Amino acid sequence: MRWTELIIFSALFLGVSVLGFVAAKWKAGATLDHLDEWGLGGRKFGSWITWFLIGGDIYTAYTFVAVPALMFSSGAIGLYALPYTVVLYPIIFMPLLRMWSVSRAHGYVTPADFVRGRYGSRFLALIIAITGLVATMPYIALQLVGLEAVLRTMGINGAGIVGHLPLFIAFVVLAVYTYQSGLRAPALIAFVKDILVYIVIIVAVVYLPIKLGGWGEIFGAAKEKFDATESEADGLLLTANNQLQYATLALGSALALFLYPHSITGVLASKGRNVIKRNMSALPAYSLLLGLLALLGFVAIASDGVEPIINQATGRPDTNTIIPVLFQNEFSSWFAGIAFAAIGIGALVPAAIMSIAAANLWTRNIYKEFLKKDATPAQEAKQAKLASLVVKLGAVLVIVFIDPQFSIDLQLIGGVVILQTLPAVAIALYTRWLHIWGMIAGWVVGMGWGMFLLYNIPNPAAGKAHFGGSALPLGELSLFGWHPFGGSTVQIYVGIVALASNLLVAVVVTAIARKIKAANGVDQTSPEDYHVDDGDKSLKPVGTH
Repeated sequence: MRWTELIIFSALFLGVSVLGFVAAKWKAGATLDHLDEWGLGGRKFGSWITWFLIGGDIYTAYTFVAVPALMFSSGAIGLYALPYTVVLYPIIFMPLLRMWSVSRAHGYVTPADFVRGRYGSRFLALIIAITGLVATMPYIALQLVGLEAVLRTMGINGAGIVGHLPLFIAFVVLAVYTYQSGLRAPALIAFVKDILVYIVIIVAVVYLPIKLGGWGEIFGAAKEKFDATESEADGLLLTANNQLQYATLALGSALALFLYPHSITGVLASKGRNVIKRNMSALPAYSLLLGLLALLGFVAIASDGVEPIINQATGRPDTNTIIPVLFQNEFSSWFAGIAFAAIGIGALVPAAIMSIAAANLWTRNIYKEFLKKDATPAQEAKQAKLASLVVKLGAVLVIVFIDPQFSIDLQLIGGVVILQTLPAVAIALYTRWLHIWGMIAGWVVGMGWGMFLLYNIPNPAAGKAHFGGSALPLGELSLFGWHPFGGSTVQIYVGIVALASNLLVAVVVTAIARKIKAANGVDQTSPEDYHVDDGDKSLKPVGTH
């Protein structure tokens, strides 16, 4: 047991937990018994708060341990996370402004609320809500992977329930202050989390290369390691086979990120359009941090004695412990404790936001829509609070009873899943040309084919015959028995293939539906709704919808 690290980690963890409880009174509205207040922080977060909140939501603990771990294991392919966060913000700049405006005008809390209002279809909104829930649940569980990697590195690595006890304690605390304070809790804690992360990463990328002889030595050690591996895909440079995978994975991940309910939750909590504009301009600063962070995977290769710790629960190496082990080996115990706290707190912020977003989906688009149509705002808020507890408990149980590696595979599936909501959520912000039945048919085909392709991807290294990754060789792409790229070993991201099939089917079925003049629902929004801003006289006060 590393007591110095554990004491510093626990002290900082306790400090942010106190902040979580205090947050209930921070920027408080008239009541927390309304989804606008509990689930969206009163829709009044300014530029700085939104920057920390969305940054804390997107750049998670899993990112901090998994990206450099992927660089450590596979090399250049791990850098896909960098271009993905670079192209992300120009793509989403205008759509998010429209989403904020129409949601503020009509009191929408979730993306499924918008779909319900745009198309007047309960069934289509239900599909979007369930898709969001399915894609978000493994993402919440993945935050625990980062937290457990830190706990394991500090010596808490027992088998069975006892080994997971600190995780239970951490998430009981998280559950209680999220229940009490809602979105204000992760918004306030995000300040502490980001400050700690910036300090740790800046120190690491300056101090460690100096200590290890410079970046030339580090890249030399990485090249030596990858030259000795059997896989041609692992290396300092991409190969002819994985360049397309790299590009499509970056693009697909960028398109998917702000389709996730928790990402939209952070945007809808903003005070106005100018806040979003500033943040879409400033958030790329995190990409610089991410690029530096990713290179720590090569630093770990150059550092002597950095090997993944054996997970006593599974008996297999846990590659997510690479960066914690690096910090433990190269830093003093007190600074390693601060670094571990940064990663641990970095798990709490996104896990809280994700559980709130999932709870909002359940409450607005399933509970109120199908179970209790006359639910009052107070009953909605109570239902959301309870649902957030259930969601967190489910995430903990995933980690306890399922191999964490399986939850990582689920996250890959989550990206493919959430991409199938793009026509109904993103395209619908600009046009209603796509028909309800076209989008439903596209969703069915995209989801079904995407899952089929993922199911048939093996990972021999991990001993998996199915769901072994998200990279599909083009030669295995089959259209009713026809192989258009027969024999090709070039790989592509499954999510892009599934999305392309979704859009194609949606367009064809829409053309047919329009030809036969099938009903396409009633649009409750107007063109002016997509441009309203905070302060417009036509807007109802927050909490009155």
